[in-house]
Amino acid sequence: MPRWKALPEELDPQVREFAGQLRRLVDRSGLSVAALADATGYSKTSWERYLNGRLLPPQRAVVALAEATGAHPAHLTTLWELAERAWSRDEMRQDVTMEAISVAQARAALGWDADQAEPPAKGARFTKGTKAAAAPGATPLPSVPQQRRTDSPSAADFPEWAAAAAPAAPAAQSPARRTRRGRTLMIAAGAAGVALLGGAAFLLLNPGTETAKKTAASRPAAAPSAKQVLPAGVRCTGAGCVGKDPEAMGCGGAHAITPSRGRAGRAVIEVRYSKVCHTAWARISRAAPGDQATLSAGGHSATAQAERDGAAYTPMVEVTGDPAKVAACGTTVAGVKGCSRPVPATPAGAPSEARP
Repeated sequence: MPRWKALPEELDPQVREFAGQLRRLVDRSGLSVAALADATGYSKTSWERYLNGRLLPPQRAVVALAEATGAHPAHLTTLWELAERAWSRDEMRQDVTMEAISVAQARAALGWDADQAEPPAKGARFTKGTKAAAAPGATPLPSVPQQRRTDSPSAADFPEWAAAAAPAAPAAQSPARRTRRGRTLMIAAGAAGVALLGGAAFLLLNPGTETAKKTAASRPAAAPSAKQVLPAGVRCTGAGCVGKDPEAMGCGGAHAITPSRGRAGRAVIEVRYSKVCHTAWARISRAAPGDQATLSAGGHSATAQAERDGAAYTPMVEVTGDPAKVAACGTTVAGVKGCSRPVPATPAGAPSEARP
């Protein structure tokens, strides 16, 4: 009997390759799923979902698997980033599809045909497979005689329409009315000439006004601000990320750094900052169940509580200033407290951390 179930057919090739690599590492190490759960701190049920392609593991779980199997964390993290982007694209396509299905179901429930450009008028009646019937009390249009497509319609074919469209004959004007109309035209022409002479005189006496208009017209219009283009897989930025999961929004992984770190008892407290998303979140690891990490910035605060695996991270808060000034604090179940402190800058050429 094979050890692993067949991966789902609908999996993206990047996700399928990543899940296959995880299986090969577990097989090579000789670990069972239960032993892998003990070594990494993640439950057996979670690893069964990760290894069967039903759920994408978080990056810190991938790093823990690399440590347990002796694999290179950086190489495995690169495969995880490609799989995470593919997974996010599939979720977006699924959301669009479900939205289209919901709209179609709502239209069908309201009796709105798919080929109608607008909702039916109030009071209109529908029958299956037909268009809306005329509203009660409406005046019907004259009937159109049937004819071949090659025939050219003429006014004789539509006597009712021709009579309705014919313009009314102009009434004859009396000589006195024509005389009064001519005088009115002469007076209007004279007034227009006076207005033109007055405008010319004003421009001659006030040359600066026309110059100011030309100067204002020659000024270039302010260029519209370009909308920020986010990297592939990143789904929010700034205030739009507040309260959301950094991994689900694509702000973690290669897009995040650790500007400050500290301890609360044995627990490690870190601030994670994403320059792309302009957000930060607190992460607690190597903690006992119930230990907490809290972070505050930009008028928002977030708290996370360590689970059985001893790790957790908070939702995101917006950061507009120096991320090194953002501190996260932790409190253990025994009452021990501690806060993070700025981490020294990484020397040039040194490898960056691969953890989320």
